[in-house]
Amino acid sequence: MNTGISGYPGVMDQSTEHSPTQHRAPSERSSIIAVTALPVLVILAGVLGFVSPATFTPLAPTITWSLGVVMFFMGLTLTLPDFARIAKRPWVAALGVLTQYVAMPALGLLVVTVYGLPPEIAVGVILVGCAPGGTASNVVTYLAKGDTALSVSITTLSTLLAPVLTPLLTLWLAGSYMDVPFWSMFLSICQTVLIPVIVGVLVRLLASEFVDRISPVLPWLASVAIAYIVAIVVAGSADSIATAGILVLLAVITHNVLGLGVGYGVAAACRLDTPTRRALSFEVGLQNSGLASTLATTYFSPLAALPGAVFSVWHNVSGALLASVFARRPYGQPPVDRAAESAEATARS
Repeated sequence: MNTGISGYPGVMDQSTEHSPTQHRAPSERSSIIAVTALPVLVILAGVLGFVSPATFTPLAPTITWSLGVVMFFMGLTLTLPDFARIAKRPWVAALGVLTQYVAMPALGLLVVTVYGLPPEIAVGVILVGCAPGGTASNVVTYLAKGDTALSVSITTLSTLLAPVLTPLLTLWLAGSYMDVPFWSMFLSICQTVLIPVIVGVLVRLLASEFVDRISPVLPWLASVAIAYIVAIVVAGSADSIATAGILVLLAVITHNVLGLGVGYGVAAACRLDTPTRRALSFEVGLQNSGLASTLATTYFSPLAALPGAVFSVWHNVSGALLASVFARRPYGQPPVDRAAESAEATARS
Protein backbone atom coordinates (compact mmCIF):
# COMPACT_ATOMS: atom_id res chain seq x y z
CA MET A 1 0.00 0.00 0.00
CA ASN A 2 1.23 3.49 -0.80
CA THR A 3 1.47 5.43 2.40
CA GLY A 4 1.62 8.92 3.72
CA ILE A 5 2.52 10.10 7.16
CA SER A 6 1.30 11.97 10.23
CA GLY A 7 -1.93 10.04 10.56
CA TYR A 8 -2.85 10.49 6.92
CA PRO A 9 -2.07 7.21 5.14
CA GLY A 10 -2.68 6.48 1.53
CA VAL A 11 -0.62 9.21 -0.07
CA MET A 12 0.61 7.81 -3.35
CA ASP A 13 4.02 8.27 -4.88
CA GLN A 14 4.21 11.32 -7.12
CA SER A 15 4.75 9.15 -10.16
CA THR A 16 1.18 7.84 -9.78
CA GLU A 17 -1.37 9.40 -12.06
CA HIS A 18 -3.75 11.86 -10.42
CA SER A 19 -7.07 10.25 -11.13
CA PRO A 20 -10.51 11.44 -9.99
CA THR A 21 -11.21 10.88 -6.31
CA GLN A 22 -13.77 8.17 -6.95
CA HIS A 23 -11.16 6.07 -8.78
CA ARG A 24 -8.56 6.23 -6.02
CA ALA A 25 -7.83 3.58 -3.40
CA PRO A 26 -10.10 3.72 -0.32
CA SER A 27 -7.25 4.73 2.01
CA GLU A 28 -6.18 7.48 -0.38
CA ARG A 29 -9.72 8.83 -0.76
CA SER A 30 -10.10 8.76 3.02
CA SER A 31 -6.87 10.74 3.45
CA ILE A 32 -7.90 13.43 0.97
CA ILE A 33 -11.40 13.79 2.43
CA ALA A 34 -10.04 13.87 5.99
CA VAL A 35 -7.45 16.56 5.30
CA THR A 36 -10.12 18.61 3.51
CA ALA A 37 -12.55 18.23 6.40
CA LEU A 38 -9.94 18.85 9.11
CA PRO A 39 -10.25 22.67 9.08
CA VAL A 40 -14.01 22.34 9.58
CA LEU A 41 -13.56 19.88 12.44
CA VAL A 42 -10.95 22.09 14.08
CA ILE A 43 -13.09 25.23 13.73
CA LEU A 44 -16.08 23.43 15.26
CA ALA A 45 -13.88 22.14 18.07
CA GLY A 46 -12.54 25.65 18.71
CA VAL A 47 -16.06 27.09 18.85
CA LEU A 48 -17.17 24.39 21.28
CA GLY A 49 -14.14 25.03 23.47
CA PHE A 50 -14.84 28.77 23.45
CA VAL A 51 -18.57 28.63 24.22
CA SER A 52 -18.29 25.83 26.77
CA PRO A 53 -14.89 26.07 28.46
CA ALA A 54 -16.10 24.35 31.61
CA THR A 55 -16.73 21.20 29.59
CA PHE A 56 -13.23 20.93 28.13
CA THR A 57 -10.90 22.59 30.65
CA PRO A 58 -10.94 19.59 33.05
CA LEU A 59 -9.70 17.44 30.13
CA ALA A 60 -6.39 19.33 29.89
CA PRO A 61 -4.33 16.46 31.41
CA THR A 62 -5.35 14.25 28.46
CA ILE A 63 -3.77 16.48 25.81
CA THR A 64 -0.42 14.72 26.01
CA TRP A 65 -2.05 11.33 25.48
CA SER A 66 -4.05 12.66 22.55
CA LEU A 67 -0.92 13.92 20.83
CA GLY A 68 0.73 10.57 21.47
CA VAL A 69 -2.17 8.89 19.68
CA VAL A 70 -1.71 11.17 16.65
CA MET A 71 2.00 10.41 16.51
CA PHE A 72 1.32 6.68 16.88
CA PHE A 73 -0.90 6.90 13.80
CA MET A 74 1.97 8.64 12.05
CA GLY A 75 4.23 5.72 12.88
CA LEU A 76 1.63 3.27 11.55
CA THR A 77 1.80 4.94 8.14
CA LEU A 78 5.59 4.71 7.86
CA THR A 79 7.24 1.89 5.94
CA LEU A 80 10.85 0.96 5.27
CA PRO A 81 10.73 2.51 1.76
CA ASP A 82 9.91 5.84 3.40
CA PHE A 83 13.26 5.74 5.18
CA ALA A 84 15.00 4.49 2.03
CA ARG A 85 13.84 7.62 0.19
CA ILE A 86 15.97 9.74 2.52
CA ALA A 87 19.09 7.85 1.44
CA LYS A 88 18.23 8.40 -2.23
CA ARG A 89 18.09 12.21 -1.97
CA PRO A 90 19.87 13.02 1.31
CA TRP A 91 20.94 16.55 0.49
CA VAL A 92 17.47 17.66 -0.61
CA ALA A 93 15.86 16.16 2.49
CA ALA A 94 18.56 17.79 4.64
CA LEU A 95 17.90 21.12 2.91
CA GLY A 96 14.21 20.85 3.77
CA VAL A 97 14.85 20.03 7.43
CA LEU A 98 17.50 22.75 7.73
CA THR A 99 15.22 25.35 6.16
CA GLN A 100 12.36 24.37 8.43
CA TYR A 101 14.37 24.52 11.65
CA VAL A 102 16.12 27.76 10.65
CA ALA A 103 13.40 29.70 8.84
CA MET A 104 10.33 29.02 10.98
CA PRO A 105 11.93 29.77 14.37
CA ALA A 106 13.57 32.91 12.93
CA LEU A 107 10.32 34.01 11.31
CA GLY A 108 8.51 33.39 14.59
CA LEU A 109 10.94 35.68 16.38
CA LEU A 110 10.52 38.28 13.61
CA VAL A 111 6.72 38.18 13.90
CA VAL A 112 6.90 38.47 17.69
CA THR A 113 9.21 41.47 17.43
CA VAL A 114 7.31 43.29 14.67
CA TYR A 115 3.92 42.92 16.36
CA GLY A 116 5.28 43.53 19.84
CA LEU A 117 3.49 40.50 21.24
CA PRO A 118 3.19 39.99 25.00
CA PRO A 119 5.52 37.36 26.51
CA GLU A 120 3.10 34.44 26.79
CA ILE A 121 1.82 34.80 23.23
CA ALA A 122 5.36 35.42 21.99
CA VAL A 123 6.52 32.13 23.48
CA GLY A 124 3.60 30.36 21.82
CA VAL A 125 4.42 31.78 18.38
CA ILE A 126 8.10 30.91 18.70
CA LEU A 127 7.23 27.42 19.94
CA VAL A 128 5.11 26.83 16.84
CA GLY A 129 8.09 27.86 14.72
CA CYS A 130 10.36 25.43 16.56
CA ALA A 131 8.02 22.45 16.06
CA PRO A 132 8.64 19.79 13.41
CA GLY A 133 6.65 19.33 10.19
CA GLY A 134 2.86 19.49 10.24
CA THR A 135 0.57 16.49 10.27
CA ALA A 136 -1.16 17.31 6.98
CA SER A 137 1.83 18.42 4.92
CA ASN A 138 2.21 15.14 3.02
CA VAL A 139 -1.39 14.93 1.86
CA VAL A 140 -1.42 18.62 0.92
CA THR A 141 1.80 18.11 -1.05
CA TYR A 142 0.19 15.24 -2.91
CA LEU A 143 -2.92 17.30 -3.69
CA ALA A 144 -0.63 20.07 -4.99
CA LYS A 145 1.15 17.58 -7.30
CA GLY A 146 4.38 18.09 -5.37
CA ASP A 147 7.11 15.59 -4.52
CA THR A 148 5.23 13.49 -1.96
CA ALA A 149 8.13 11.10 -1.31
CA LEU A 150 10.36 14.03 -0.41
CA SER A 151 7.64 15.47 1.81
CA VAL A 152 7.42 12.17 3.71
CA SER A 153 11.21 12.11 4.10
CA ILE A 154 11.42 15.65 5.49
CA THR A 155 8.54 15.14 7.92
CA THR A 156 10.13 11.93 9.15
CA LEU A 157 13.51 13.55 9.72
CA SER A 158 12.16 16.69 11.37
CA THR A 159 9.99 14.61 13.71
CA LEU A 160 12.90 12.38 14.73
CA LEU A 161 15.04 15.46 15.42
CA ALA A 162 12.30 17.27 17.36
CA PRO A 163 13.19 15.98 20.86
CA VAL A 164 16.51 17.85 20.65
CA LEU A 165 15.92 20.75 18.28
CA THR A 166 12.48 21.92 19.44
CA PRO A 167 13.39 22.54 23.12
CA LEU A 168 16.89 23.77 22.19
CA LEU A 169 15.61 26.38 19.72
CA THR A 170 12.78 27.38 22.05
CA LEU A 171 15.26 27.90 24.90
CA TRP A 172 17.50 30.00 22.66
CA LEU A 173 14.82 32.20 21.09
CA ALA A 174 12.13 32.36 23.80
CA GLY A 175 14.27 32.16 26.91
CA SER A 176 14.23 35.95 27.28
CA TYR A 177 10.41 35.93 27.49
CA MET A 178 9.82 33.07 29.93
CA ASP A 179 11.76 30.26 31.60
CA VAL A 180 12.10 27.33 29.20
CA PRO A 181 12.58 23.89 30.84
CA PHE A 182 14.81 22.26 28.23
CA TRP A 183 15.20 18.82 29.74
CA SER A 184 11.55 18.51 30.71
CA MET A 185 10.54 19.44 27.17
CA PHE A 186 13.08 17.01 25.75
CA LEU A 187 11.67 14.13 27.79
CA SER A 188 8.11 15.18 27.03
CA ILE A 189 8.72 15.18 23.26
CA CYS A 190 10.40 11.79 23.51
CA GLN A 191 7.36 10.45 25.33
CA THR A 192 4.68 12.06 23.17
CA VAL A 193 6.38 12.07 19.75
CA LEU A 194 9.41 9.81 19.39
CA ILE A 195 8.25 6.76 21.34
CA PRO A 196 4.73 6.65 19.82
CA VAL A 197 6.20 6.97 16.31
CA ILE A 198 8.66 4.13 16.96
CA VAL A 199 5.91 1.95 18.42
CA GLY A 200 3.74 2.69 15.40
CA VAL A 201 6.55 1.70 13.02
CA LEU A 202 7.06 -1.57 14.91
CA VAL A 203 3.35 -2.37 14.86
CA ARG A 204 3.34 -1.69 11.12
CA LEU A 205 6.25 -4.09 10.62
CA LEU A 206 4.69 -6.83 12.75
CA ALA A 207 1.06 -6.47 11.63
CA SER A 208 1.16 -4.82 8.22
CA GLU A 209 -1.94 -6.60 6.90
CA PHE A 210 -4.04 -5.47 9.86
CA VAL A 211 -2.76 -1.89 9.49
CA ASP A 212 -3.64 -1.97 5.79
CA ARG A 213 -7.20 -2.98 6.63
CA ILE A 214 -7.73 -0.17 9.15
CA SER A 215 -5.80 2.47 7.20
CA PRO A 216 -8.91 4.22 5.81
CA VAL A 217 -10.01 4.96 9.38
CA LEU A 218 -6.68 6.36 10.61
CA PRO A 219 -6.98 9.82 9.00
CA TRP A 220 -10.31 10.37 10.69
CA LEU A 221 -9.06 9.21 14.07
CA ALA A 222 -6.09 11.56 13.76
CA SER A 223 -8.36 14.44 12.72
CA VAL A 224 -10.65 13.88 15.70
CA ALA A 225 -7.65 13.74 18.06
CA ILE A 226 -6.29 17.04 16.68
CA ALA A 227 -9.72 18.69 16.99
CA TYR A 228 -9.98 17.39 20.55
CA ILE A 229 -6.66 19.00 21.44
CA VAL A 230 -7.74 22.31 19.89
CA ALA A 231 -11.03 22.31 21.84
CA ILE A 232 -9.18 21.89 25.14
CA VAL A 233 -6.55 24.51 24.30
CA VAL A 234 -9.16 27.07 23.23
CA ALA A 235 -11.22 26.34 26.36
CA GLY A 236 -8.20 27.09 28.52
CA SER A 237 -7.67 30.42 26.73
CA ALA A 238 -11.33 31.42 26.31
CA ASP A 239 -11.00 34.47 28.54
CA SER A 240 -8.06 35.78 26.52
CA ILE A 241 -9.38 35.14 23.03
CA ALA A 242 -11.77 38.09 23.09
CA THR A 243 -8.91 40.52 23.67
CA ALA A 244 -5.95 38.79 21.98
CA GLY A 245 -7.66 36.65 19.34
CA ILE A 246 -7.31 39.07 16.40
CA LEU A 247 -3.67 39.80 17.21
CA VAL A 248 -2.85 36.09 17.49
CA LEU A 249 -4.64 35.36 14.21
CA LEU A 250 -2.69 38.11 12.45
CA ALA A 251 0.60 36.80 13.85
CA VAL A 252 -0.21 33.21 12.86
CA ILE A 253 -1.22 34.14 9.30
CA THR A 254 1.93 36.20 8.84
CA HIS A 255 4.13 33.41 10.22
CA ASN A 256 2.53 30.74 8.06
CA VAL A 257 2.50 32.74 4.81
CA LEU A 258 6.14 33.74 5.25
CA GLY A 259 7.07 30.12 5.92
CA LEU A 260 5.30 28.90 2.79
CA GLY A 261 7.08 31.58 0.76
CA VAL A 262 10.53 30.93 2.21
CA GLY A 263 10.23 27.17 1.64
CA TYR A 264 9.36 27.69 -2.00
CA GLY A 265 11.96 30.43 -2.41
CA VAL A 266 14.83 28.37 -0.99
CA ALA A 267 14.00 25.49 -3.33
CA ALA A 268 13.79 27.89 -6.28
CA ALA A 269 17.13 29.50 -5.34
CA CYS A 270 18.70 26.03 -5.37
CA ARG A 271 17.19 25.48 -8.83
CA LEU A 272 15.15 22.47 -7.75
CA ASP A 273 12.24 21.33 -9.90
CA THR A 274 8.66 22.46 -9.41
CA PRO A 275 7.41 19.36 -7.49
CA THR A 276 10.30 19.78 -5.04
CA ARG A 277 9.57 23.49 -4.60
CA ARG A 278 5.98 22.70 -3.73
CA ALA A 279 6.99 20.02 -1.24
CA LEU A 280 9.47 22.32 0.53
CA SER A 281 6.90 25.11 0.66
CA PHE A 282 4.47 22.95 2.63
CA GLU A 283 7.13 21.27 4.75
CA VAL A 284 8.45 24.62 5.94
CA GLY A 285 5.11 26.42 6.26
CA LEU A 286 2.99 23.71 7.92
CA GLN A 287 4.01 22.93 11.50
CA ASN A 288 3.07 20.31 14.08
CA SER A 289 1.01 22.88 15.96
CA GLY A 290 -0.59 20.15 18.06
CA LEU A 291 2.81 19.49 19.61
CA ALA A 292 3.36 23.22 20.16
CA SER A 293 -0.02 23.57 21.88
CA THR A 294 0.64 20.55 24.07
CA LEU A 295 4.06 21.79 25.17
CA ALA A 296 2.74 25.30 25.78
CA THR A 297 -0.13 24.02 27.90
CA THR A 298 2.17 21.73 29.88
CA TYR A 299 5.13 24.05 30.50
CA PHE A 300 3.91 27.63 30.05
CA SER A 301 0.27 28.76 30.14
CA PRO A 302 -3.06 28.38 28.32
CA LEU A 303 -2.46 31.73 26.63
CA ALA A 304 0.88 30.50 25.27
CA ALA A 305 -0.99 27.55 23.74
CA LEU A 306 -3.35 29.83 21.81
CA PRO A 307 -1.04 30.45 18.80
CA GLY A 308 -0.68 26.70 18.32
CA ALA A 309 -4.46 26.21 18.39
CA VAL A 310 -5.02 29.01 15.87
CA PHE A 311 -2.20 27.68 13.69
CA SER A 312 -3.90 24.26 13.68
CA VAL A 313 -6.89 25.84 11.99
CA TRP A 314 -5.18 28.32 9.72
CA HIS A 315 -2.40 26.19 8.25
CA ASN A 316 -4.89 23.58 7.10
CA VAL A 317 -6.96 26.28 5.41
CA SER A 318 -3.95 27.98 3.78
CA GLY A 319 -2.43 24.62 2.81
CA ALA A 320 -5.63 23.48 1.12
CA LEU A 321 -6.00 26.80 -0.73
CA LEU A 322 -2.39 26.84 -1.93
CA ALA A 323 -2.60 23.18 -2.95
CA SER A 324 -5.65 24.04 -5.04
CA VAL A 325 -3.73 26.85 -6.76
CA PHE A 326 -0.69 24.65 -7.40
CA ALA A 327 -2.78 21.75 -8.71
CA ARG A 328 -4.27 24.00 -11.36
CA ARG A 329 -0.86 25.15 -12.58
CA PRO A 330 0.73 22.43 -14.75
CA TYR A 331 4.47 21.97 -14.91
CA GLY A 332 6.93 19.87 -16.88
CA GLN A 333 7.07 21.95 -20.03
CA PRO A 334 10.02 24.36 -20.34
CA PRO A 335 9.08 28.03 -20.56
CA VAL A 336 8.64 29.38 -24.08
CA ASP A 337 11.37 31.81 -25.08
CA ARG A 338 9.41 34.27 -27.23
CA ALA A 339 12.50 36.33 -28.07
CA ALA A 340 14.33 33.26 -29.37
CA GLU A 341 11.31 32.24 -31.41
CA SER A 342 11.10 35.69 -32.95
CA ALA A 343 14.82 35.72 -33.79
CA GLU A 344 14.58 32.28 -35.34
CA ALA A 345 11.56 33.32 -37.45
CA THR A 346 13.43 36.43 -38.63
CA ALA A 347 16.46 34.33 -39.59
CA ARG A 348 14.29 31.97 -41.63
CA SER A 349 12.73 34.87 -43.53
